[in-house]
Amino acid sequence: QVQLVESGGGLVQAGGSLRLSCATASGLTSSVYSMGWFRQAPGKEREFVGGITGSGTYKRYADSVKGRFAISRENAKNSLYLQMNSLKAEDTAVYYCAANRDTGTIVAAPGLYDYWGQGTQVTVSS
Repeated sequence: QVQLVESGGGLVQAGGSLRLSCATASGLTSSVYSMGWFRQAPGKEREFVGGITGSGTYKRYADSVKGRFAISRENAKNSLYLQMNSLKAEDTAVYYCAANRDTGTIVAAPGLYDYWGQGTQVTVSS
């Protein structure tokens, strides 16, 4: 069982930055998974933010965050990151990391991910 643990959320003013981290607590080599970041605001469905292949070669972003957010990973540390810049009030949500056993594919559908973290709250004040 893969365990994912997010950290780095918090309260930030609009225009500010945050860096989220996701650690694979199970000890399994994270490079066998493609990884994704999702978010869910109150009353809304969980939405894809971005993803990265197992090797880190390919990345994909939702249009709403393109140019502001950046995904990276350090497989040696079994860690995934989401650098969020120029934050807006509408970025307020619980952010989740997820792992997909298809290491070479980035998918946007939450149902296609095999493992999830518990989430970290990001609140952007306007």
